[in-house]
Amino acid sequence: MIHRLDHLVLTTANEAACVDFYTRVLGMSLDSFIGGTPPVERKAFKFGNQKINLHIQDKEFEPKANIPTPGALDLCFIADCPLTEVISRLEGADWPIIEGPVIRTGATAKINSVYVRDPDLNLIEISEIYKA
Repeated sequence: MIHRLDHLVLTTANEAACVDFYTRVLGMSLDSFIGGTPPVERKAFKFGNQKINLHIQDKEFEPKANIPTPGALDLCFIADCPLTEVISRLEGADWPIIEGPVIRTGATAKINSVYVRDPDLNLIEISEIYKA
């Protein structure tokens, strides 16, 4: 019945820091659109064929999660470049790696991953497909 993930929603306590991390550090593009109930201007981070819609804590709109909470996500992204380039980019952005590289089990194959935290302390795993 389910084919793929289209988007997810991230709730942040600090919009500017969140936008900086997902655009400058991770290289996602920032998109604005009209949506929600009532319709309002919204922001999203786009990458590949997916996006992350942004909610601001205490300024959420309907529909929303039952308890929208900054820092409650644990996300894994597959990079479009080798993990060595990911590590170099994180170091160049002065963003600390909290673990890795380590081998993990991904959705379709083993992955080689590093872990960071975003400004809301969500756990962000960035990975490449493991080549033995």
